[in-house]
Amino acid sequence: MTTALETTVESPLADRARDVFLVSNSVDELGGVTTWSHQMARLFTARGHRVHVVGIRPAPEGQQQRLGDELPYPTTTLYDADPPREGREATMPAQSAKLTALFRAARPGAVVIVTQVWAMEWVVRADTAGHTVIGMSHESYAATRGSSRLGRCKRYYADVDRMLPLTREDADLWISHGGMNNVGHMPNPLPVLPDAPSPRTGRVVTSIGRLEDQKGIDMLLETWAEVAPLHPDWQLHIYGDGEDEDTLRRQCWALGLDGSVRWQGRTHDPAAALRAGSVFVQSSRYEGFPLALMEAMATGVPCAAFDCAPGVREIVQDGVDGLLAPLGNITRLARHLDALMSDKALRDRMGDAARGNIQRYSTDEIVRRWEGLFAFLER
Repeated sequence: MTTALETTVESPLADRARDVFLVSNSVDELGGVTTWSHQMARLFTARGHRVHVVGIRPAPEGQQQRLGDELPYPTTTLYDADPPREGREATMPAQSAKLTALFRAARPGAVVIVTQVWAMEWVVRADTAGHTVIGMSHESYAATRGSSRLGRCKRYYADVDRMLPLTREDADLWISHGGMNNVGHMPNPLPVLPDAPSPRTGRVVTSIGRLEDQKGIDMLLETWAEVAPLHPDWQLHIYGDGEDEDTLRRQCWALGLDGSVRWQGRTHDPAAALRAGSVFVQSSRYEGFPLALMEAMATGVPCAAFDCAPGVREIVQDGVDGLLAPLGNITRLARHLDALMSDKALRDRMGDAARGNIQRYSTDEIVRRWEGLFAFLER
């Protein structure tokens, strides 16, 4: 049976400095891909690589991510406004020519990492001769299969040097069901390891994520309706904003949960939000390799989550450092929350295990794997 190509090739510390391009739909749009891109850009820069972060379009109004005042690497956005749906094909050659100019100015052997298949539509029209091209999928194979992205990934990633989903399980699915033969896998690095973990004494369950269908906050509210009567002194703090906020607030009111649910809005300090809580809950319908889940575990907060993707069950060891429920099983998720909320010793044991176990995704380890892959593909 064909399996995913290994991406953990050993290499010396940054065997040589490279030009690295990280190309995404947007440079600054809210979401995990943007967070990942700028984390990796900083890590590669710190290792002596020359990094350039590229976006196709600007982030939609009100959905910009705070990036800091001065980035240690340049960024470029191809379009001044969202490219038109009608006639977009006519605009692509000129914008791809901008990419070609960037790539030609790079040193030989540059690496072009394309984080999203939509962005790849412009990269394939650019001249990448002499450079390594890596295409990524930051979601599960199941999520891609249920969308138009499946066909586009097969088309636009067919000839890249390596296609990288986030887990081995998804990589094997891309090979066996997607019919691709250039697939490896690469997990996300741990976003941050806070100096101090949560004391797990606050009577707060924390959720962090966009208020949109993917994150399943509607299912979380249904779950909380089963849990809240058992723990009248606990609160659910929901961090995030998004297009479904009004609908979700009405659902919260209809379920009689206004007294125990706090809508906290977008947070720029997730570590502080997590330290204030004692349990983290993730109710997503689908995920890739969720950063919020990793951040919660790094903060020493035990997690209850829907088992919605290979990335979730790779991060969480069910029954050891968190509790997983079948996707959509609200009663099981409610039982897991009840167990963690009722038992401080269980929270402490799982929280300590979570903080220790998640460090297998340390930034040093993941950057080492990336640099090993660069060297391997170059050879």
